[in-house]
Amino acid sequence: MTKHARQYGPLASIIATALIAGAATPALAGGVTAGTLIENTATANFEEAGTPRSVDSNTVTVRVDELLDVTVTSLDTGPVSTTRSDAVLTFEVTNPGNGPEAFLLTPEAAVAGNDFDVTIRGVAIDSNGNGTYDEGVDQVLTGPLTTPVLAPDARVTVFVLVTVPQTAADGQTSNVQLTAAAATGNGAPGTTFAGQGQGGGDAVVGSTGALADARGRLSSAVASVQLVKSVSLRDPFGGTSAVPGSVATFTIEARVSGSGSVANLVVTDAIPAGTTYVPGTLALDAGPLTDAADADAGTASDASGISVTLGSVTAGTNRSVTFNVTIDQ
Repeated sequence: MTKHARQYGPLASIIATALIAGAATPALAGGVTAGTLIENTATANFEEAGTPRSVDSNTVTVRVDELLDVTVTSLDTGPVSTTRSDAVLTFEVTNPGNGPEAFLLTPEAAVAGNDFDVTIRGVAIDSNGNGTYDEGVDQVLTGPLTTPVLAPDARVTVFVLVTVPQTAADGQTSNVQLTAAAATGNGAPGTTFAGQGQGGGDAVVGSTGALADARGRLSSAVASVQLVKSVSLRDPFGGTSAVPGSVATFTIEARVSGSGSVANLVVTDAIPAGTTYVPGTLALDAGPLTDAADADAGTASDASGISVTLGSVTAGTNRSVTFNVTIDQ
């Protein structure tokens, strides 16, 4: 029984893993499959007293050693834009060696040059092979973080689950590094692990050192809201004095800056003491709203003040709410 059968399960699991990981790309494995027996026998032909004869040599048998190699690639096409919340980085781990191998995974959040460091929530395997993290479906690994056994050329998608801190500012970036190392061992190319290869042969470290890493990048997309309130006056005499009977028009501008968007944005304001709301004057971006609670975005009354639901608003957007009151006489 081989070391992989002892540590990681029967050959059927290796084959299943290869099917899950997919093998649609050209072969990458290092030559002949580990454990293969290469046998050779020489033959000499000659004549003895006019009679053709032949003789065979002894048979030489060479068992192909297992070559330990690994590559890690970030599958994200660019920085993953995220708010100050949970995010997912996607990587691919490939076995370019010539034997079945599992790989130990190490995620690292504290990478030099980061504007902020995320918290690692976990590492998961793409169990259903769709390339997207599905919570409750994809297998979240527990320590030690180890991939399934990958057949030669097989690959598996790995998700690193992170949380972006509340201190991350808009536009700041952070790198997360994922390292994969052959479970059998790693080291300088040529390092040999005697008897630990597939089929009882040796395991030999290949050109990658059986250790590889890749970085995924996050970009913080934080939107902020600023409210700017102003008032204009029109008195009964055509001027701009604040006297009993004057009409005050309040304008509340909601300015969303940064990047990304904000959700469930609602602007409210109380009717000031000493004034009375002018019915039918509530408006959003100069479009009139009804005072009653109905299908449009606003409500208004003396008792409850005004309320306008803006909903989801992307950064770089300004929305304007206006309403009128009269100064009591």
